[in-house]
Amino acid sequence: MASLLLGGATVAATAQPSVSPAPTYADLVSLSESAPLVLRAEVTDQATVKPERAPGLAPGHARLYIEAETQALLTGTMPVGESLRYLVDVPLDAKGKPPKLKKRQFLLFARPGQRAAEIQLVGPRAQIAYTPELEARLRPVLVQLAAADRPPVVTGIRDALSVGGNLAGESETQLFLDTAAGDPVSLTVVRRPGQAPRWGVSWSELVDQAARPPRTETLEWYRLACTLPPRLPDEANLTRDSASRARAAEDYAFVLQQLGPCQRNRG
Repeated sequence: MASLLLGGATVAATAQPSVSPAPTYADLVSLSESAPLVLRAEVTDQATVKPERAPGLAPGHARLYIEAETQALLTGTMPVGESLRYLVDVPLDAKGKPPKLKKRQFLLFARPGQRAAEIQLVGPRAQIAYTPELEARLRPVLVQLAAADRPPVVTGIRDALSVGGNLAGESETQLFLDTAAGDPVSLTVVRRPGQAPRWGVSWSELVDQAARPPRTETLEWYRLACTLPPRLPDEANLTRDSASRARAAEDYAFVLQQLGPCQRNRG
């Protein structure tokens, strides 16, 4: 039991699904991206690890040694046996007792452990109580992440430039983003007199005024809403005059407002 490693530090799962809020789309993407294995398993047995053998255990929690049976491998490039073993930290109940997880099913976001049949959760809350609805939300995320044409990981803003038009109230702002692999990504905000501003994202070298915003709760949306900084960095704003610089910052704020918050319920 002691040879198993605990994924993350502190709490690895909330035992009572009624207490733990449902994971958001951003939660599911973050967990899935960091997990070589995503699977559904049913707990067959549990044992409480003695506190002196559970370093980093948060107050009010117990560390459990779990034995489980694989029900379904949702994604993974390595074989997984029918029997699994792992460690998970769970909150104690009102009586100071760890919850009984036997015969309950969970979605696990994990990596292979040091020994056969062992897995290690990728984070402190990488065990989630299973429901068919949750798995139905998760599967499209896994499909998108596995696609060859998945959008690149955005790491910041490289350049921003805003240019006024010939008419009052007419302008175009272009924002060029940095990505982890150097793939081109750009945002365009177009303003026309008497019209609401329009914006879109291009995932290629072509800067397209006809580009459209990403749909909410898609991987394209996540790459922007959950990565872009809260304000336009001054050093990225290439516009020189103050009015155009202010417009570039305003258009960037407009994009963030249109994207909406990147809500997370699992840290």
